[in-house]
Amino acid sequence: MRVQLAQQAQEILGTSALVIITERVDDVALLIGHMVKMGFVEVLDRHSPRHWKQRGLSWGWTAVIWLASILTEGDHRKVSVEAYITGMKHPLSQLTAQVIEPLDFRDDRLRHVLKHLSKPTYWHKIEGDLHARSMEVYALPQDVIRCDATTVSGDHEVTEGGLLQFGHRKDDPTRPQIKVLMGSLDPWGMPLSTDVLSGERADDGLYMPVMERIRRGLNKCGLLFVGDCKMSALETRTHVAGHQDFYLSPLPLIGATAEAMEAWITAGMAKGEAGELERIFRPNDRGQAVLAAEGYEFERTCCGQGGEEAWTERVLVVRSPMHAQQQAVGLETRLSHAENKLAALTPPRGRGKRQITDEAKLLEAIDTVLNAHRVEGLLSLQWEKQSERKTLYVGRGRGSASRGKRVIEKTRYHITGIARQADKIAHLTQRFGWKAFVTNAVQKRLSLQEAVLCYRNAYRVERVFNRLKSRVHIAPLFVKLNDQIEGLTYLLTLGVRVLTVMEFVLRRSLQNDQTKLPGLHLENKAKMTDKPTAERILKAFSDVSLTIIKNAAGEEILRRLTPLSGLQEDILQRQGLGTSLYRQLEIRDIGN
Repeated sequence: MRVQLAQQAQEILGTSALVIITERVDDVALLIGHMVKMGFVEVLDRHSPRHWKQRGLSWGWTAVIWLASILTEGDHRKVSVEAYITGMKHPLSQLTAQVIEPLDFRDDRLRHVLKHLSKPTYWHKIEGDLHARSMEVYALPQDVIRCDATTVSGDHEVTEGGLLQFGHRKDDPTRPQIKVLMGSLDPWGMPLSTDVLSGERADDGLYMPVMERIRRGLNKCGLLFVGDCKMSALETRTHVAGHQDFYLSPLPLIGATAEAMEAWITAGMAKGEAGELERIFRPNDRGQAVLAAEGYEFERTCCGQGGEEAWTERVLVVRSPMHAQQQAVGLETRLSHAENKLAALTPPRGRGKRQITDEAKLLEAIDTVLNAHRVEGLLSLQWEKQSERKTLYVGRGRGSASRGKRVIEKTRYHITGIARQADKIAHLTQRFGWKAFVTNAVQKRLSLQEAVLCYRNAYRVERVFNRLKSRVHIAPLFVKLNDQIEGLTYLLTLGVRVLTVMEFVLRRSLQNDQTKLPGLHLENKAKMTDKPTAERILKAFSDVSLTIIKNAAGEEILRRLTPLSGLQEDILQRQGLGTSLYRQLEIRDIGN
């Protein structure tokens, strides 16, 4: 934009024709400041090969700026990066002390970034260095690691040897998927190690490479690995125990465990009647202590299939009142639906009402309904055979005494009663809410109460997957080749790592000062919080822009930044970045 200044302004600025440029800054400075502090540029440059003839930005700066755009815009498409860079070229150049050109972010260069990240030789070293840097800079706790997997789908063509394959999933089994296995640092949910695998693979046996890299990156033993029932495979438990680490996971209700669970529940019910169960309480959202679980434990000896040294394992048999209530509600819902479906099998006679005329077909239909709603043996039914005889004259026309007659008999089966088996339902309801966990940690390391409460925090790793899918929008995938899919997934997990650290640092600062921040909730600016999320932190910087004034020759004579609010300054100070991160973008002294 060109403007004509007043005479007084012309005397000060020494020119009559000026060019005014306004560019966004928003949260980009905050994101780049954190990534530089976390060592992203240094580590990525160290482990990403650079050709001796290569010109322009290094791979580290290219990845950091691309990642900042993804976290800000929620768009990982390579085609959108050049336009993003063009809109904030000056702030990026000042923040990075690099010459930024949109051509540095053309498709072929971004493809090279993903190709380097996809190679295990490079990625594993990047992960390891970032582990060490994060622990050193932020003094993160490093005792509990949560392992879990998620799936990411795409509209890709399934090919032999490709990552996108059809596999088991809960949301849409008709689309091919990849599997992302991750180990994250508890309690903050920071990704430590990630593997990208083809979508048809089961989780069993996939945890050990991730565990090994985490153990090597943290350079310590005695870690507690927490996961779901798929992590409780004997091979995985043998691996953890053999490296002097600990595991905690529930046992799946299959095989020998399903058979033994009946006896464990019976013993638990007997202990409950005798008042011998250990009761575990936790505060609710009102600060009241409520019963979270009750249970008991016993020890058993385990031995791996390959002849490894045996170890002692604790089995924690726990009943959750909330889970029991949910199961009871689910059973009631299934029984009601089954009763309605059974009653609809034999409707009254009428137009369009199909009848069941064979008893074998009735029994088959009843079994289908009971199995579909998982209420076998809980409902008893009574039915009767109904016959209707009708005499008709043979042939057409009005009947007479001399015309022949024929008798038509119509048979149908009708359900006359559906009753619930109260004794069986009551017996089943008493056994609701029980679950068995296994751990090789001794009681001093992990008590029954600590184990239950630790597992209840499984939502923390789910937050990682939620950010991967909602903040950086990994799905749908806009890359096709295997190396591009792997590299992009690893790049996006680095973005989740940035969000996690940002959130952790601010929360720790507020906790240490015993204070809260106002203004992060736009719907209620008076609301105070001591647990701000990374998403709200970034939203607080959405109104920052940089105005640049140039003379006719193209020389910058003034740069002014939108004044930072008190909230923004407080956040920058608590993040350990300081307001100079944004102030460096300005040129305030016109005389200079």
